[in-house]
Amino acid sequence: MKSLAESEQGLTMAFFSVSGLDLLSALDVIDRSEAIEWIYSLQVLPPGDGAETDNTKCGFRGSSTINCTDSLAKMSPSVPYDCSHVAMTYTGLACLVILGDDLSRVNKPAVMAGLQALQLDNGSFCAMSGGSENDMRFVYCASAVCYILQDWSGMDRDRAVHYIINSISFDGGIGQGPALESHGGSTYCAVASLALMGRLTSLSEKQLKGLWRWCLWRQHGGFQGRPNKPEDTCYSFWVGATLQILNSLHLVDTNENRSFVLTTQDEVTGGFSKWPDTSPDLLHTYLGISGLSLIGEEGVLAVDASLNISQRAAAHLQGLHQSWRQNS
Repeated sequence: MKSLAESEQGLTMAFFSVSGLDLLSALDVIDRSEAIEWIYSLQVLPPGDGAETDNTKCGFRGSSTINCTDSLAKMSPSVPYDCSHVAMTYTGLACLVILGDDLSRVNKPAVMAGLQALQLDNGSFCAMSGGSENDMRFVYCASAVCYILQDWSGMDRDRAVHYIINSISFDGGIGQGPALESHGGSTYCAVASLALMGRLTSLSEKQLKGLWRWCLWRQHGGFQGRPNKPEDTCYSFWVGATLQILNSLHLVDTNENRSFVLTTQDEVTGGFSKWPDTSPDLLHTYLGISGLSLIGEEGVLAVDASLNISQRAAAHLQGLHQSWRQNS
């Protein structure tokens, strides 16, 4: 089996692989030490040229294919494309936690400076330095990064909460931003962000009831991501995890959900697809496994709904947090 480094896959794909293997108690099929070294090789560090430190690009890049530090950087003091991406920073840190690393080599101040540079006035986050689309996905990634590193200096939580509340739609769900259509993925990102921030109490009782109703109405056997759309494997996690965070997953018909997810599994590869009788892919395979974990599937480790990693890995992270507090 190829190592993560040899496969040249990006950090997001690596996360689906590593976390999926963890949920299946199969991490031993990869070399953990080699995987950890590869992930650290993707860390974008402050420049060491003696100039005034600019940490706004720091965090983790998505792949070694865009690492310009040893080539183009020698020819130019500014390499605009070699910068961190907030989703890659989240998945990189999550992979390190899953693999049992102590995060001691993460440049936390630089990561926080990189996050600060990505937050906009409306509370949302861009994905990377220099500008990009900004929406609820990156609010979640930033929240997860701050939670994992136990440092909230990288974001203004009040502004982020304001963005989330303003993105609640008339139907009770949450969109990628204000006045945008409710969606299962963005609803998860918003609710999980509030949970990681410790700000679920920012939701009123009316807003909570609206979320419960919107999420529960997404089940039609499996779960759909939006009204009038077909069921889709990934929403067994996105919507299911939202209900788990809101202590409402017990209201789901788990047998119907399980039956749908299993119809999307490929008998040859073992992977899961978006819909039955279509080609499996890594994203839907991982989220299918995570969705089954939420409903207690035998042989699958329990998943932490807010961080989207196993509860085993989350317990390791809590141990790190306790150690940091004792040594601070």
